[in-house]
Amino acid sequence: MAGGMHPGRSGRSLGERAARSGVARPEAPTAPRPVDTAAREGRARGRHCWVHDPPGAPGVWPGLLVEWRQSDGGWSGRVTYAVAGPQGTVLVEAWVPAALLEQR
Repeated sequence: MAGGMHPGRSGRSLGERAARSGVARPEAPTAPRPVDTAAREGRARGRHCWVHDPPGAPGVWPGLLVEWRQSDGGWSGRVTYAVAGPQGTVLVEAWVPAALLEQR
């Protein structure tokens, strides 16, 4: 086999051949920009929660609490949660009474 794996025959190392190929070295990754906490203050932050027995899906389901609101009936949380459906996992977004939510 021509140009096989015989040491010392090519004369140049792999590093030297790569340097002469003309292909530029990849740039080093840049550090992420610092987070602007002042700009982030006004945005909602999700928080993990457990949703207990939501309508149509008895059981305890993992969820993400997005925001709270208060009405005459008390507090409710806007959550997204995943439930097992007949065709697979279904993602639900709903306002759920605070009594059904457990924050972690």
